[in-house]
This record gives sequence, C-alpha cells and structure tokens, in this order.
Amino acid sequence: MALQSTLSLWTTTVAQAKPQWAIDLQEWLDKNPWMGASAAFGALLVLSILAWLLTLKLVLPLLRRLIKKTSFAWDDTLLDASVFRWLAYIPSAVVFALASEILDAEIYGVKLPSQVEGLVFLQDLAQAFIVICFMMAINAALSATLVIFRQRNQDQQRASVKSYIQLLKIFVVIVGLVAAAAIATGKDPWEFLKYIAGMTAVLLFVFKDTILSLVASVQLTSNNMLRVGDWVEVPSCGADGDVIDVALHTVQIQNFDKTIITVPTRTLVDGAFKNWRGMSESGGRRIKRDIVIDMSTIRFLTRAEIEQFGKITLISDYIAEKKSKLDGDSAGVDETNPPINVRRLTNVGTFRAYIEAYLKSLPSVHGKFTFLVRQLQPGQTGLPIQIYIFTNITAWVEYEAIQADIFDHLLAALSDFGLRVFQEPTGHDVTHAGAPAANQVAGP
Repeated sequence: MALQSTLSLWTTTVAQAKPQWAIDLQEWLDKNPWMGASAAFGALLVLSILAWLLTLKLVLPLLRRLIKKTSFAWDDTLLDASVFRWLAYIPSAVVFALASEILDAEIYGVKLPSQVEGLVFLQDLAQAFIVICFMMAINAALSATLVIFRQRNQDQQRASVKSYIQLLKIFVVIVGLVAAAAIATGKDPWEFLKYIAGMTAVLLFVFKDTILSLVASVQLTSNNMLRVGDWVEVPSCGADGDVIDVALHTVQIQNFDKTIITVPTRTLVDGAFKNWRGMSESGGRRIKRDIVIDMSTIRFLTRAEIEQFGKITLISDYIAEKKSKLDGDSAGVDETNPPINVRRLTNVGTFRAYIEAYLKSLPSVHGKFTFLVRQLQPGQTGLPIQIYIFTNITAWVEYEAIQADIFDHLLAALSDFGLRVFQEPTGHDVTHAGAPAANQVAGP
C-alpha cells in the first residue's frame, strides 16, 4: 500500500509538473492524428536504428574481441559461421514487436498514439522476422557444429555427418517458415500443416530427388559403406580417387589426376562401386602379376647346373634337399636307362623356388597374408608364373616402387636359369632373324 501511494503521488506530481510545450505538443498531436501516427512510426524507426547500431557496432565487435582472446576454438567457429550476427538483428526487430508497450509510455508528459492503423500488422511482421533470425542462427550453429566435428576428427576417418546436418537444417527451415507465416498472418500453425498435408502428392513429386538422396545417404553412412577420405572406384561415372565430401544429394570424388567428379548419392546405392578402405585398414596391399615364360626355354638341369645353383644362398637349402631326394631315387638305376626314367630338376621349377625364397627374404612382403607363387595354364603366349602376395605398405607410391623392384630383379634373373620371357616379335627381332640369310656368301 505504501508503494502504490508513492507511485500515485509521483505520477500526479509529474502530471502537474508537465511543461507548457509538452501540453501544446500533446494537443497538436491530438488534433492531427496522421502527424501522431507519423511521429509514432518515426520514433519506432529511430529506436530500431539505435538498437541495430548498438548491437552491430558496439556489442558484436566487443564480443568478437572477447572470443578471439579465449583459448577455445569452438567459439571462433560459431563467430565465423555468423551465428552472433543473425542474433544481433533481433534487438532492432524487438522494438517493433513491442511497439504498443513502447508507445504507451509518456516522455515528458507527451504520449504518442499507440492505436495506429497497421501497427498490429507491423508487430506481427517483426515477430515473424525474429523467428526467421532464430532459424538462421540455428542453421549457422549447425554448420559450425559440422566444422567443429571435422576439426576434432580430422585425424580419424569416421562416418560423415554432413547429410544428417543438412537434414536437420531442412527440418529447422520448415518449422521456422511455418511458425513465421503463422505469426505474420495471425493463423494457427496447424492450419499451415493441414495445407502441407493436402499437398503431399505435389511435395513428393517436387522433393523426389531429395527423398531418394536422403534414403541413400542414410544407407551409406549408417552401414559404414562410405567415408570422407576413402579411395573408391565408380566405373559407371569414371571416378577413381578419394572421397572429399559426402553431402545429402551428392558425393564428391577427387580423381588421382586432381579432377573432381560429383556423383549423385543414390547412384552409389543403386549401382556398384569399389571401396579400397579395407585394404588400407588391413595393412596389406596385393601384388598379383604374371611372368610369362617362353616354353621353348624350359628344360631339365644338368648336374653341373645343379651344382652351380647350389651356390646361390637363397636356394642352397632347396638344392641340397632336392639333390638328396634325387640321389636316393636314382640309386641302383642302370645308367643305360633313358634320362626320362630318372627324376630330375627343371629350370622353371628351380626358378619358381628362387622366386619364393627371394620374396620371403624381403621385409616389405607381408608374412601373414596369402603368399603364392604358382603356374597358370599354358597358353599361346607361354607359361605364366603368377606371383600373388601382399606388401605391408599400402601407400601408392611406395607400393609401386616395391612392386617394380621385385619384377626388375626377377626379370633380370631369368637368364641365369636359362629361361626367357615371352614377348611378341618386334621389328628388331625380324631384322636380326633375317641378317644371317642376307649376309650368307653364295657358293660356287
């Protein structure tokens, strides 16, 4: 009661102390309503501009300085994503949203008209604008969340969350636009949702690609089929390179020639693609290559050759073991027997044993994965000796260097075993084949 009496006494005192110019101005505004309305809108506009200048020119720069001084990185990301800039637009809109309350106040006893035509609509627009600002700020915060996630997981290849962030953005935009439209028109938001439900068929047709891409993106990420950084091959699109971005609608692949191919997300689910991630994670990369032997050079080894091969460190144990078995098998065999009746070593079999021993001696060959040196079916081009091994280095450049070193050595060692690689005749071969006939001296 004492407080109400004090306020009543203060209001009466202010009213009695109203200056004469204020009384004259109030009477003039009452006689000219349109001038009063103009003054009301002018006052709101001035207050809105002052609020805008205060937030954007004073509060926001001060906030930026404070954020730059902190040791956290996430607040800098929020600042760069314009989250605070969108929030800074709200105070100027709040001035119009609270127009009636502001105009009801008296300044020096002068009261501007608060029941101005169009003021309610202006307030509704301001409230709708506030909703849109919040909507844009939330979307900016979601974008910043994606950046923060990538920064914290840049050393670890994990499932891409960009498609989920984009889905959340779409949901936020739909809710924000429906709420803003309902506030601006003064209607129930459920009415707009009823209209949207009635247009479901049209919306499904318009957003068909988005819905299909959403389903495909969820399948790719939830089933861990694709990650940023994976090496993939998509033959149907001519893509062969690293995944640099996984979005809601598209997947960007940077080929090894540095070109970038954009592949629709649903293409990867509907079609087929090869992901080399398993190779990278396993720690081994396969070498599968053939050395095709000219079959005309395959023969049995002589005893002198066997003795010579026994001096090769890598196969000395192999030769000693074979010699022991062969000597045991040939004991008591009549020397007049045809050689074909006696077990003997071949140059191609010895070369195959040398390949195995040589590969096992290399530290770059993976010892826990498949290790195979085998003969394939002979064909028109000769006898293929296939090398099927894994290296313990998966990096492309190092892998190619290891593979080249292996076959450089094996191709150069072929002649030591009396073997020759099969290759199609060249012009050089034809020239040398005809040289003896051309140089032959005619007889008398």
